[in-house]
Amino acid sequence: QVQLVESGGGLVQPGGSLGLSCAASGFTFSNYVMSWYRQAPGKERELVASISAGGRINYADSVKGRFTISRDNAKNTVYLQMNSLKHEDTAVYYCNAVRFAITAWGQGTQVTVSS
Repeated sequence: QVQLVESGGGLVQPGGSLGLSCAASGFTFSNYVMSWYRQAPGKERELVASISAGGRINYADSVKGRFTISRDNAKNTVYLQMNSLKHEDTAVYYCNAVRFAITAWGQGTQVTVSS
């Protein structure tokens, strides 16, 4: 059974940092493209960052230079380090796994940036 479990969300002040983790199970993690998406209230879900099986990384323009995605295939875990957080980064962050026609989502973790 494919399972993705996010952790690490919470409340942080503007300019602060937060790290998210996504633990995967039930599939061959190293073969999958792993991504982080986010969805703010009243907005569509958007791609934040992705990392391919080979380590190729892409970021949304809005987070370039502030967020870092990484993966540890030995631990079946993908990470998102978020620095210099802004109010507009407030959203539910979702972990996603994709390989060909197979896709899976985590349950999401709330990130709130507020003073």
